[in-house]
Amino acid sequence: MISLEGKISKKFPRKFLWGSATSAYQVEGGNDNSDWEHWKVRAGGACDHYNRFEEDFDIAKNLNQNAHRLSIEWARIEPEKGKFDEREVEHYRQVLEALKKRKIRPLVTLHHFTNPVWVTDRGGWENPSVVGYFGSYVRYVITQLADLCDFWITINEPAVYVSEGYLYANWPPEKRDPVKAYLVAKYMLQAHRSAYRIIHKIQPRAEVGIAHVMGYFRSPIPFDPLRFLEKKFIEGAKVQDFIGLNYYRAIGWVNNLPRSDVGWRIYPNGLYENLVDLKEQFGLPIYITENGIADEDDDQRADYITDHLVAVWRALNEGVDVRGYFYWSLLDNFEWARGFGPRFGLVEVDYKTMKREVRPSAQVYARIAKSNSL
Repeated sequence: MISLEGKISKKFPRKFLWGSATSAYQVEGGNDNSDWEHWKVRAGGACDHYNRFEEDFDIAKNLNQNAHRLSIEWARIEPEKGKFDEREVEHYRQVLEALKKRKIRPLVTLHHFTNPVWVTDRGGWENPSVVGYFGSYVRYVITQLADLCDFWITINEPAVYVSEGYLYANWPPEKRDPVKAYLVAKYMLQAHRSAYRIIHKIQPRAEVGIAHVMGYFRSPIPFDPLRFLEKKFIEGAKVQDFIGLNYYRAIGWVNNLPRSDVGWRIYPNGLYENLVDLKEQFGLPIYITENGIADEDDDQRADYITDHLVAVWRALNEGVDVRGYFYWSLLDNFEWARGFGPRFGLVEVDYKTMKREVRPSAQVYARIAKSNSL
């Protein structure tokens, strides 16, 4: 059997999800109501996915993907406090219907790092009122779109949001304040738990979780802030139907490893070890909600995907309930403070013409998905 380029001996589960991921602000373009659009590094037109989503989903379908992770932009849905934009809701309805038409299951993220400007003006996630603000937005979105999606991520990588914005000052609001970091973490967890209850009241059978980032840590320092936050967010979520796992790299003293274009150490076995660890600690279903590499020349991506899927397969064979894999990202996109430099996409984007070109590594992933979906 030809599967994973000959690196495994039997197929993945029949209902396994094979997909890729995007986030609204990073790919859509034209979002002036987002707080990031008013920072020193901004997405601007991004990939124009807002207007080209049909084309992009055709590409995903042709690459044999049966699932897609995307996000809804709070700043579009609620551009002013308490005022919801029906035109934008209709846009996201069209997006979800386009996926349904192609038999691609959507996994929708409700908060992926960005906020409406009016939320930021009121103190952002430092303000305890944000829990209610977020809950109101979630209730509106689920009420409007529940017929098209029952698979939700409330918040993406809260540990990264807290550490980059409130400990390391690499992202807005560029603060180094452990007390405020603690409060933001507290309110994000409260917001997740509130959103979980809201979603299940409207959709009792929905699957709801958080996308947690986890690296593979080997450090001479006994305490690592990010690792601490990662664990605390998983433990503190308390209510989640699944764990979304974003895994990219080894962190710390792990030498002699290949690196991506942004210097991240490539260590597929770390994904396996994290999966086993999560099974032992929490026993919940797991989706790999992000896993990818910055690789402009596309000379490492095929092996990166294959080797990480071998790690997933090993975990499955040890009883870990892994139900899907979403490569980051479907498209080259805006990579936050790094701007448009890193190239993570299965699909290359020419930012001048917006032309899409499928990379050879994407075809490798497509063969894997096809051979394991028969």
